[in-house]
Amino acid sequence: MKREPIGKLISQLHRQHQKWLVKELLPYGIGSGGQHSFLKLILSHPGITQDQMTSEMKFDKATTARSVKMLEEAGYIERRTDPKDRRSSLLYPTAKALEFAPVLQSVLAELNRKLTLDFTADEVDQLVILLQKVYKNSENL
Repeated sequence: MKREPIGKLISQLHRQHQKWLVKELLPYGIGSGGQHSFLKLILSHPGITQDQMTSEMKFDKATTARSVKMLEEAGYIERRTDPKDRRSSLLYPTAKALEFAPVLQSVLAELNRKLTLDFTADEVDQLVILLQKVYKNSENL
């Protein structure tokens, strides 16, 4: 088997991953640009700020702002003024987002299932461990 560069494989996997997610989530008004990831974070951390999301997700501020705007326009999140800092907004999931959360989780679980279709449970565990090591190493680049 030809050994492909790790970066190339990760890039190709990411593109396939995003393409599948866009197709699955488009009927729900969730588009590309990691919107599903931002929504998951807001669902798990209601009241998070955009700056906190940018830091947590490792996206640039413009990408975060675009995704937040699109999620807000689609009715999945709402902004509330931060009582401690009136210049900042806290982001909360709407009833629509809370209702959609199990669907989103199901779509993401199906993607993971498809990606690891012929893997044993031990192989899946090993893959996760190795990818976490690669990610940790990438933080030093």
